[in-house]
Amino acid sequence: MKTIFNNWNVMRGLRLALGIFALVQAFIQRDITVGLLAGFLLLTAIANIGCCGANGCAVDFKSKTNKKKIIYEELDAKK
Repeated sequence: MKTIFNNWNVMRGLRLALGIFALVQAFIQRDITVGLLAGFLLLTAIANIGCCGANGCAVDFKSKTNKKKIIYEELDAKK
């Protein structure tokens, strides 16, 4: 229940607004495809999930496994 009321940002609000708009359009046009799209947008906005899940696409910046020093070599284009 905390997830529904906390951590609202611009993208979550935009998904909610687009979902509501698409739901209204689905009822006006009597189109099930638009209704399914509206349901998906509303679900992602209310549950705060996306295509990657809850921070599933986050990059791990604290990884200490790759500490090799990279040696760069200058290439001569005239050869």
